[in-house]
Amino acid sequence: MRDALRRQTLAATVLFGSVGLATAAPPPGVQDFRQIVEEATDRVFPAVIYIRCVRETHESGTRISKDVTGSGVMISAEGFALTNWHVIEKAVSIRCQLADGRHFKAEAVGSDKDLDVGVIRLLLEDDAEPIPVARLGDSAAMGEGDFVMAMGAPWGLNRSVSIGIISCRRRYLPDASEYSLWLQTDAAINPGNSGGPLVDTRGEVIGLNTRGVSMGDNVGFTIPINVVKLVLPRLMQGEVGWSWTGLNLQPINDFNRDIYFGGEEGVIVASIEPESPAERAGLRARDRILAIGDQRVAAMTEDDLPQIRRHLGLLPRDTDVPVRVTRGGKELTCRLTPQAKGRVEGEELDCPRWDVTLKAINQFENEDLHFHRKEGVFVYGIRTPGNSLAAGLQREDIILSIDGTRINTLDDARLVHEASIEKVDERHKLLLTVLRGGLTHRLVIDFARDYSKE
Repeated sequence: MRDALRRQTLAATVLFGSVGLATAAPPPGVQDFRQIVEEATDRVFPAVIYIRCVRETHESGTRISKDVTGSGVMISAEGFALTNWHVIEKAVSIRCQLADGRHFKAEAVGSDKDLDVGVIRLLLEDDAEPIPVARLGDSAAMGEGDFVMAMGAPWGLNRSVSIGIISCRRRYLPDASEYSLWLQTDAAINPGNSGGPLVDTRGEVIGLNTRGVSMGDNVGFTIPINVVKLVLPRLMQGEVGWSWTGLNLQPINDFNRDIYFGGEEGVIVASIEPESPAERAGLRARDRILAIGDQRVAAMTEDDLPQIRRHLGLLPRDTDVPVRVTRGGKELTCRLTPQAKGRVEGEELDCPRWDVTLKAINQFENEDLHFHRKEGVFVYGIRTPGNSLAAGLQREDIILSIDGTRINTLDDARLVHEASIEKVDERHKLLLTVLRGGLTHRLVIDFARDYSKE
């Protein structure tokens, strides 16, 4: 059916693109392409929402609020909507507007930085009129050349539709395809379109618009809706909760590195993270993994890696799973016990008067810092001008101790900060011991001056 529809729409496009026949009726059996677009738009457009958030950030060393806009799409009559993680990231308030002009406050339900997907819920009154809902389609059914529409709120304009085609249905983006490939489209995706739906000609959502790159022609990237549906039940509970194994994988035919292992089975272990579940299971670099649990795996090219990583990431935590590998021509089974990956971003602590923001070291976000210290706190933001800057603190300094109190967690730092502020009139200097580039430094911060009042 999809191929037939594609042929019809292509025929209609050729027909209406001809100057001489621009207003002619389509021949029998060929549907008017304008009608296809109109019907698909009517099915989804009412469910597209314009999102405005107030986001609090601490990157400059003090709490700063700023407005952020984006898009979303309603997926349930109870008020649940899909959007991007980066739209609702660190939001302290969320407001949404429907295409019919109705507006609602909303709350974040769950989000995931790795996939860049978020779920929000509109705070509906008991007597609110029904909310339009979009139908989720099948992104696996899409092919190159299929017509699609990107809907959302580009540049803060709350209603917009652009038309294009799927230019690649399995796009691998280095450093952005850990758990999923992307749908690539030439339908315009601009700032503000993030979180809005990519819609097929049947009027079904087949992706969430996420990335747009303008290079003469529009190049946009969309999260396939099938991947979103896979993790949606977990997101409705707050987070995906990925598992971590410490396996770094490599395809059998690694074109970019010009390395080819031969055969058509399995996936190659490129390396093992130290002190990881994979290391404890006895897995080694250059092992060929044939099966994980009862599921056989194969990665001929890098395009096949995200699906395997996703399978590993969704394995039950703290539960043994057999991993069948070949090593040196022999087949053996290792027992892998995945552990919780935890939040990809560490927590933050704003420290007024010190004029600095501290953040928890996170293994997956701060690999260089985690190499020096597995658990700890580092300088995330420094106010300019400010007392920490005057003391010589630098971004990514690891705080080892403050006035002799060892700092392992943000709670440790919070207690010292609160105590210092309470006694600022009696004592306003602190000795900090920090780790910078593997070397220890001692600094004195004088916070007698209150820059916030200047």
